[in-house]
Amino acid sequence: MLDEPLGLTVHSLPVPQEVAASDARRTASGRWKMIALLLVCAAPILASYLTYYVIRPEGRRNFGELIEPQRTMPALTARTLDGSPVPLQTLRGQWLLVSVAGGACDSACEKHLYLQRQLRTGLGKEKDRLDWVWLVPDELRVRPEVLSAVGQQATVLRVDPQALGAWLAPAEGRSLPDHLYLVDPMGNWMMRFPPDLDVEGAARVKRDLDRLMRASAFWDTPGRSAQ
Repeated sequence: MLDEPLGLTVHSLPVPQEVAASDARRTASGRWKMIALLLVCAAPILASYLTYYVIRPEGRRNFGELIEPQRTMPALTARTLDGSPVPLQTLRGQWLLVSVAGGACDSACEKHLYLQRQLRTGLGKEKDRLDWVWLVPDELRVRPEVLSAVGQQATVLRVDPQALGAWLAPAEGRSLPDHLYLVDPMGNWMMRFPPDLDVEGAARVKRDLDRLMRASAFWDTPGRSAQ
């Protein structure tokens, strides 16, 4: 058998500039893919806020007054009625329907507590996405009958009145206890409802809450998120 010469194939060496350009293209492609993924994940949140805050047809005006710019929940420490410290920001992760009233809780305070309970209950299966919160800006004792009526459904916290006043604010010529306030799950105070709510007004508040629950259904779920 005759020996045959070994065939050799000569390959050209890669040009450094071409290698660098290829790496740059792969890097750019990876970055665009990552941006696209982040946009897909954020789209439901962006869509829900766009729907409620920007695309508001004339026939669907909200009853509550939108707070613009929104005010972020302050990093202050509240207290339970028995004196245990509670960072206010632990309330984040749920929609909050907030009333403000001293511990004496007059008839207007009682009416707001009643409305908060009814509005939350009226959300039906969505009620676990809304917390009923009563902020008490003084040290007066809360009557046992009021606590009994509130039961375990409400979050009742004492807060420093000056710190609270730097976050929530009443309409001109009004005081903090005159309104109900709505805070979104990110801790932003975003709506203030008119004072002196009657049956018709309460129904319109419920319509606002229903719309918000629908608009945020893509990303907001029952149960407080970990902070």
